[in-house]
Amino acid sequence: MLPDRYNFREAEPRLASFWREAGLYAFEPHGPTFVIDTPPPTVSGALHIGHCFSYTQTDVIARFQRMRGKQVFYPMGFDDNGLPTERFAEETLRRKATEMDPQAFIAQCRVLSERTEDDFEALWRRLGLSVDWRYRYSTISPQAQRISQWSFIQLYRAGRVYAQPAPTLWCPECRTAIAQADVDDALLPTLFSTLAFRLANGDVLPIATTRPELLPACVAIFVHPADERYRHLIGSMATIESAAFAEQERIEVPILADEMADPGKGSGAVMCCTFGDSTDIRWWRAHHLPLRAAIGRDGRMTELAGPCAGLKVAEARKRILSALASQNLLLGQETIEHNVGIHERCGTPVEYLHTRQWFIRVLDQKERFLAAGRKIRWNPEYMRSRYEHWVENLQWDWCISRQRYLGVPFPAWRCRACGELLLADLEQLPIDPRTTEPARPCSCGSTDFAPELDVMDTWATSSCSPFLIGRWIDDPAWFAQIFPTDLRPQAHDIIRTWAFYTIVKSLYHTGEIPWKEIMISGHALSASRSKISKSKQHKEPSPAELLERESADALRYWATSVKVGTDTFLNMETVAAGRRLVNKLWNASRFAEGRLEDFAGASAIPATLLPADRWLLSRLGRVIAYATQQLEKGEYAAQRAEVEHFFWSDLCDNYLELTKMRLYGEPGPARAAAQWTLYHALLTALKLLAPYLPYVTDEIYQQFLSRWDGARSIHVSAWPTEHPEWVDLQAEEVGNALLELLRKVRRYKADRGLSVGAELDCLHIEASSALLTALSAARLDIRSATRARTIVFDDGEHVGVLDEQAQERLVLKLG
Repeated sequence: MLPDRYNFREAEPRLASFWREAGLYAFEPHGPTFVIDTPPPTVSGALHIGHCFSYTQTDVIARFQRMRGKQVFYPMGFDDNGLPTERFAEETLRRKATEMDPQAFIAQCRVLSERTEDDFEALWRRLGLSVDWRYRYSTISPQAQRISQWSFIQLYRAGRVYAQPAPTLWCPECRTAIAQADVDDALLPTLFSTLAFRLANGDVLPIATTRPELLPACVAIFVHPADERYRHLIGSMATIESAAFAEQERIEVPILADEMADPGKGSGAVMCCTFGDSTDIRWWRAHHLPLRAAIGRDGRMTELAGPCAGLKVAEARKRILSALASQNLLLGQETIEHNVGIHERCGTPVEYLHTRQWFIRVLDQKERFLAAGRKIRWNPEYMRSRYEHWVENLQWDWCISRQRYLGVPFPAWRCRACGELLLADLEQLPIDPRTTEPARPCSCGSTDFAPELDVMDTWATSSCSPFLIGRWIDDPAWFAQIFPTDLRPQAHDIIRTWAFYTIVKSLYHTGEIPWKEIMISGHALSASRSKISKSKQHKEPSPAELLERESADALRYWATSVKVGTDTFLNMETVAAGRRLVNKLWNASRFAEGRLEDFAGASAIPATLLPADRWLLSRLGRVIAYATQQLEKGEYAAQRAEVEHFFWSDLCDNYLELTKMRLYGEPGPARAAAQWTLYHALLTALKLLAPYLPYVTDEIYQQFLSRWDGARSIHVSAWPTEHPEWVDLQAEEVGNALLELLRKVRRYKADRGLSVGAELDCLHIEASSALLTALSAARLDIRSATRARTIVFDDGEHVGVLDEQAQERLVLKLG
């Protein structure tokens, strides 16, 4: 028997242990499959409520597909290489990586990652994710390194990878190159200063800039060729006194024409420095300008800055402006809101430095990437436009090298004698060229090699996740079953990174899209309306705290309450609604358990169904069809709302009230019909809610309903079968009339301060003859729900039984 109260603190850990020991979610590669390319969370801090939000949504789809009879391959990995994990380690150790021996730092990262990943797994298990943990993976594991290095070698041989010195996005704080996708825009207050350059005749040429610290790197001034103010100056020189902030006493640069100069911005004349922004880079290339680097890799001014060498950028900016003002070379200043590119990992403004990096070519394949995106089903559909906007506005090839420590090494050496690049043999992978020599000499005969010291960007490896879970290079038969996967769930902020890069790798290596569908989740937001992040402070309670206080089922209820792709806040009222649903499921099941003690079993549909039974079965048939259709489309919120309404309103509030007399009554056809209907309605509601509320539904199922349904857990039982034959419009019309009758009786009692269970002397029902015929068959159920001692049916011509002694009569007109 089900206990009086449901104790989630006891039941949830016990059921989680049962699922684990029973191998309930084990994937077996036979029959129809459903494969999920699950996002591996970065090991960069503790998991937060936002992870519970998005990963629960994926789990609902996994559980649904498993109950639909598919073998669900639902692995989980951890992205534990690269800058996010390094920064996490630095914060935990309270030491910079540059202050430690590299190998000692990497070892500390590995220890921290393993401990953190075990914590992640424990939380995911407690939340109830139906992951097959036998396939847990790590993006720094030997297998992941092998696949990532294999990918690099294949792309290099195909001409898709190249290394070259080039202007590169650079983070001075992290001291590494970054990719375009790693840059966020921030609107910051910035001084817009107008400087006085001098022309040969002594006239002043005003130049407005937000980056005066780049003056030592100024190589030209540009004006628009059609700008009448400056057309006569094109080809001449301009100078500015610079002894106070540059190694030379005077900076002298040519005035050049280019249509990218905006006559309406500032003075219309703009200085070109190497490099302040992407426009500077275009001018530098197009006009073959000299290269001058005023800012170094550490974010400090170089020797080019003379007296300002060694200063941080912000300090140098102040000193240069002060020097210009003292020389009357500062014509004016105003504070503006200026878009600044910042590194999304640390918030530091990025610089453009000329460094040697590795790139994957993507700019020449934009149309191919757009076409691939249109072959994938996007849920929600409008998220595809974000992907397309990103692809269309790409300005850089994908920079995959990082000047860090914890990452996949490039499997390459360069010959010191002739400069030739030597790649590792595929059989050697994974390999670290920093500690291992090549297996053969260079073609020039030399054996003196310099290893590639950079490591790959973490996205270069995580973009191989379909290949990693698919055992791409080791098990072709397995890969053929797994790839392309059915579903990629991920958040919208990494469309430009994880989604895009995975599509790039998949097309380049296989010519196919990596998944059939991509489901984009929203973010859980903090009270300040910003995304909750592992690496940033927030005031929201931890998942562990909420799980202990509110239950996993209640937390999952909140996580599935908004439409796919929607951002939301942690709403404790919604969590409380989840708790109420859990309690209602428990109490309704306890009631049903007492009424089904002598239930004969789920045999064929009874021939003696009453109107209330037929109405509920018709509603149930519609709910099953709708719920199945919605989950097939990934619309978990709409599905759950419909099922919840059926359970609360149709089943509990109405059907159980209508049939209590039958369920409590003597055995017979009427009671058997109510038992059969109740059993199927309750079992179906529990199964339809099982993907959302896995704990309470399985507890009820195992202790009560499995004796008839037969599975060892509701999560490996069969998804409810659609029954179009149950749908009966006439039965629903009669049912609606019954519900209208109940509403009117309840309102009548409430207006008079009577309890719902108060008896009525006489209920006089007026309706059409056809409706009364159906309602008369429901007399017992009407009496059960209204507590009427006498019921009169009146079609205007024939009046049913009438108790002339009735003290009070309620007359209701239906239809």
